[in-house]
Amino acid sequence: MQSVSETREVADGLEVRLAESAAEVAAAQALRYRVFYEEMGAKPSDAMRDRLADFDDFDSVCDHLLVIDRARGKGAAGVVGTYRLMQRSAGEAFGRFYTAGEYDIANILANGGRFMELGRSCVDAGYRNGATMKKLWDGIAVYVFENDVELMFGCASLPGTDVQALAGHLSYLYHHHLAPETLRPRALPHLHVDMNLLPKEALVPRRAMAELPPLVKGYLRLGGFVGDGAVIDHQFNTTDVCVMVKTELVTAKYRAHYDRTIPGWSEE
Repeated sequence: MQSVSETREVADGLEVRLAESAAEVAAAQALRYRVFYEEMGAKPSDAMRDRLADFDDFDSVCDHLLVIDRARGKGAAGVVGTYRLMQRSAGEAFGRFYTAGEYDIANILANGGRFMELGRSCVDAGYRNGATMKKLWDGIAVYVFENDVELMFGCASLPGTDVQALAGHLSYLYHHHLAPETLRPRALPHLHVDMNLLPKEALVPRRAMAELPPLVKGYLRLGGFVGDGAVIDHQFNTTDVCVMVKTELVTAKYRAHYDRTIPGWSEE
């Protein structure tokens, strides 16, 4: 099977592949800035504001999956979607994982096998539709196959920092989608926000599922589950949950659940 970087299949003018140059990584960082800071109200550092780019130390050790609209350009100029991927070997060589800044991931490290961390995903406002989403997941599926990834995990975001306003979301995730104990991460003690805010019997599961943000809902429909405890991220104006997906379910289900229009999509 071809690697993501070798795959150049284009549908509706959209191409998915890994970034191949510093300029393409910079284009992904600029897209992240527009979505996270200008659109969603995150708080940039002075350096980020000066560069109009979202960046951190992890960018240099991650693969950057891109969706490129060839009508806008064949390289950096055409970047309209991105996802940051870090394999276990890269994270261990780097010495840390992004998620570990919010969660104790010892169970994943001990039992997750060949895993990868997902993050910093977003799509340009004009491209939040089924075609773009499907291209991103096509790329992720190829990446998973090529690298024998068994588990994907990362921090997914609920909008806002008002825990009571998110009580239905958090309680539904806690009661219906908590990860198996052997894999379950737990929010770090000084950041831990209880997700068990409403009794299980007070929830209407179908309605609660329908009201979740599209990306979190998509992960769950792929068989995903969540860690124990939420974390408030004041910089990004979000409340985070740790989401995990066993990749054996991705290849069978991702097309069915992403081959349709989704009204908006971003993940830290």
